[in-house]
Amino acid sequence: MNKLLWFLLLPTLVGCVSHSGAVPEPFPRPSRSPSNPTAAATATRSALRHAITSTGLAYQGVPFVNGGTTPDGFDCSGFTYYIFQQHGVELPRVAADQYQAGIAVDSSSIVPGDLLFFETVAPGASHVALAIGGGEFVHAPSERGHVRIERLSSSYWGPRFLGARRIVSYNP
Repeated sequence: MNKLLWFLLLPTLVGCVSHSGAVPEPFPRPSRSPSNPTAAATATRSALRHAITSTGLAYQGVPFVNGGTTPDGFDCSGFTYYIFQQHGVELPRVAADQYQAGIAVDSSSIVPGDLLFFETVAPGASHVALAIGGGEFVHAPSERGHVRIERLSSSYWGPRFLGARRIVSYNP
């Protein structure tokens, strides 16, 4: 009888494990295309500004090198040029030219990732820094310095502040 039972069950078992070539449909997945393209673009720009700011902060301590554009040493515009380049955003190389890029931003509307410009050694934009939020920025100052964080309201930088430019657009 045991053989008879196997004989009767065998076609059923074989049918369960055989493959007819049909593939079952997976569970439905959420659409990969955003239902609100504007919100998705804003989130992407926000993530890019955050990534740019984080990259800038990662180079604290790198020495100032006149003309430097690498982690071996930066000058102010070489620092911002390099940081944006790491995220596929092209900037001019020199601070005065970077001051013409993007769009002007009111000082009350500065967000992390904006560029801040100062009049230091010459009239016009002669120094550039990267806003990190909270009234602070990261930059590569003077030949005796290294990449570091400073406050926009400091007694040195505040009076020399020229303006801000937004390279990566912002829509709150």
